[in-house]
Amino acid sequence: MKNIVRRAFDDLAASLAEAGSRDSIVVSAAEMIARSLTGGGVIYICGNGGSAAEAQHFAAEFVGRFLTERSGLPAMSLSTDTSKLTAIGNDYGFEEVFRRQIKALGRPGDVLWGISTSGTSPNVVNALEAAKAGGLGTIFMCGRKKPALPFVDVLLDAPAPDTPRMQELHLLYGHAICALVDHVIIEGGGRS
Repeated sequence: MKNIVRRAFDDLAASLAEAGSRDSIVVSAAEMIARSLTGGGVIYICGNGGSAAEAQHFAAEFVGRFLTERSGLPAMSLSTDTSKLTAIGNDYGFEEVFRRQIKALGRPGDVLWGISTSGTSPNVVNALEAAKAGGLGTIFMCGRKKPALPFVDVLLDAPAPDTPRMQELHLLYGHAICALVDHVIIEGGGRS
């Protein structure tokens, strides 16, 4: 059993070492979010399963607070309203559950942050495409396989061997983004 635990730690350490080269991409994502928020925009976040949980987590960090006391920032997870999800899924298909919400709620200057470890979740990809067409900024956190999606502004991959390690990197990326957004909004920090 210790071998399983040690393997998880070793895999995460190797993934972290490779992910460290994504720092400028993390900064780009945070800058896009900070620009949107300071311009009156809203951050929408979506994903499935564990990625849905991360979407809720990141939205909570913005609306509540991250590390520093500040006013709440407008962010919403698109995976939390079961009435919307089941109505849209039933009437239009599950691949439409996020796109339909973005088309109804999103405005130019807002940001959609999609999360999919596979990089191919149809409902997330469809929402990103609709967001870009509607004038929203788009951020996509995916796994090791980086899809070529022309409607994604910032693509942040998690170079990890399996889904749990990808999710752990996504959590680290998300927390770094939250810290950077707070830095810009609270302290007026620029690019460094």
